[in-house]
Amino acid sequence: MRHSLFCMLDLLLLSTVFYGNATASKPRALITAHEGVIPAGGSVTLSCSVEGSAGWKFDWFRRDSEFSVAQKIGAGTSEHTISISEGGIYYCRGGRGDPVFSTEDSVPVKIKKRVLYVVKSQHRWPQMFIGETIILQCEIQGGEDKEMTYEWKSPNPNIPETSSEYRISRLSVSHSGDYKCRGSSDYLLAKWSDPFTLIVLSNKPIATLRAQSSTIPAGGSVTLSCSVEGSAGWKFDWFRRDSVSSKAQLMRGNEANRVISVSQGGLYHCRGGRGDPVYYTEDSSEFIVEETSQTEKPRASLGGSVTLNCSVNDSARWRYYWFRRTSESSAAQRITNGTSSHTFSVAEGGIYYCRGGRGDPVFFTEDSVSVTIETNGFRCESHSFLVPFIIGLVFGSLLTVPVLLCCICCHTRIRDRCRNRFMQSPNINQSSAAPQTPNQSDTQIYSSLLHGDLSVYESIRNSGITRSDFHSRHPHPPNLHLTNTSVRAPSKPQSSSSPPPEFRLQGKLS
Repeated sequence: MRHSLFCMLDLLLLSTVFYGNATASKPRALITAHEGVIPAGGSVTLSCSVEGSAGWKFDWFRRDSEFSVAQKIGAGTSEHTISISEGGIYYCRGGRGDPVFSTEDSVPVKIKKRVLYVVKSQHRWPQMFIGETIILQCEIQGGEDKEMTYEWKSPNPNIPETSSEYRISRLSVSHSGDYKCRGSSDYLLAKWSDPFTLIVLSNKPIATLRAQSSTIPAGGSVTLSCSVEGSAGWKFDWFRRDSVSSKAQLMRGNEANRVISVSQGGLYHCRGGRGDPVYYTEDSSEFIVEETSQTEKPRASLGGSVTLNCSVNDSARWRYYWFRRTSESSAAQRITNGTSSHTFSVAEGGIYYCRGGRGDPVFFTEDSVSVTIETNGFRCESHSFLVPFIIGLVFGSLLTVPVLLCCICCHTRIRDRCRNRFMQSPNINQSSAAPQTPNQSDTQIYSSLLHGDLSVYESIRNSGITRSDFHSRHPHPPNLHLTNTSVRAPSKPQSSSSPPPEFRLQGKLS
């Protein structure tokens, strides 16, 4: 029993001695930094090694602070160096074999980074006005911001800021000056940024409106422009009213383009606005735009041209020379000097001809046959043709009415005279008249005045037929078919005692 107890104590002692020797002999990795500070925009090289042995692969670790959890940034690389560009706490570890036998972690090394800060404005204009709002940002140049504490230098040191944003809600003249910033952390080295100079103007700006013209042409428009001198970043509101007594109406708002076109008359003004919340300028002065009267229409111009063609048969590479004379007797004038185009447009009259030339020295062709171009003139009247047309129509109507009335009156008088003459003509010969031969055709004779002063009569002969007998046989007047009748007026007036001349009309009764 005692023997077995001594054996167990010996085994425990041997195992303790062996384990202690093994632990004491486990190698430790060694990390080395070429530089302790990373330059701005640069990097630093770290190396890891295990002294007195080879065949190791290395794992790399980094912590942001003493109390943060380490992050593995490289695993099992055969390279014993690594390049870093961020500050922090770094260490390494070696490993080899399968299963992997790892060394002890290296002693950590602290690497700092030098950074540059810059102050930026939310707006891209350094010139501000009283009452505006501005936001300044402190940023690392060429890198991302980390959690850190910020410091600001400003014209108002009584308002400290510890964040990356510096906000001033209502600017005053006292806020004018230089602004600087920097950030600080355990592993960052930073100096103050370059200054940002802020200028705050005391006077509220006034918008300026300019116009291309004060009169809108018929069917056209006028261009208006709005600006704020000495500053930028503005958007514009446009207002219009019909008259001085009417209220202005917003016609366009928040326009990035400072130029607009208007085709309606009225009183126009504008203003500028920028920032968030929006800061407005004073309104511009009003500008009166008038419309052209609809009766004042633009005058069109009429013109044209004629294209002439010059060519040399069966050959190429010619240059063409054009000539013009105003008349047959005038001297020719050269109007082009060796153009490669064989066509030429003319807009004035004259006598034209051409000539070809090529080579050096130039070899000329014979002159072409000349052509005469005539221009037709056009004349524009300042009034419409409707005016004289209407006037002529009215006067023509006034003259036509009396003529028609006169014709109607004359016709009525002639008709009455004819009726009276017919009713007063002598009776047809009674039975006492001389007897007619049996071969004579039944012909009626009567006289009537046909046409006023011409004293035209008709004669129809019949034997033994009275007027009453004729009317009883022919209740309707006869229809006469003229074959060839001529009427001649007497050369001198006839006396009332002399019988009227007799004209005979050839026809038949129907």
